[in-house]
Amino acid sequence: MKNIILKNGTIGGLIIATSMAIGTYLCYNSSKGFEPNYAIGFGGMLLAFIFIYLGIERYRKIANGKISFSKALQIGSLITLLISTFYVGVWLIVYYNFFPDFIEKYAQSEIAHATPSELAEVTTKMESYKEMYKNPLMIILLTYMEIVPFGIVITLISSLILKKK
Repeated sequence: MKNIILKNGTIGGLIIATSMAIGTYLCYNSSKGFEPNYAIGFGGMLLAFIFIYLGIERYRKIANGKISFSKALQIGSLITLLISTFYVGVWLIVYYNFFPDFIEKYAQSEIAHATPSELAEVTTKMESYKEMYKNPLMIILLTYMEIVPFGIVITLISSLILKKK
């Protein structure tokens, strides 16, 4: 089981790390700002999280075609955690070494795209994010919050599809 988790988590982690690096680079070098980053980010997450399904499926094959929902959930959750940890680790490297002004640019982009009725709310929200980004622990928590929920959904769906007693 450990081998399946490590292999699928690492492959998914490398995919998500690559998509993050490309997406971040593009958002800094594109006239469209953060728009291409969203598509690449979610596409990379979806592609990386396919390895949750594949990992659970591989375990089921090894277990003579049988896997309980709880075992599938356990395997999928561990793969999710590994992929998410790659995501967080790469973000910390990218943020601190290459794009330390990311939160400023992101805030400017969000404020620029806000409608007049949303402007005060978006400005307050972005100021809150800027404050949170001063604390490395908050950066880690916010980054996990970006990816883990999506991984949990994929894990639940995969576990329901692949469970077989």
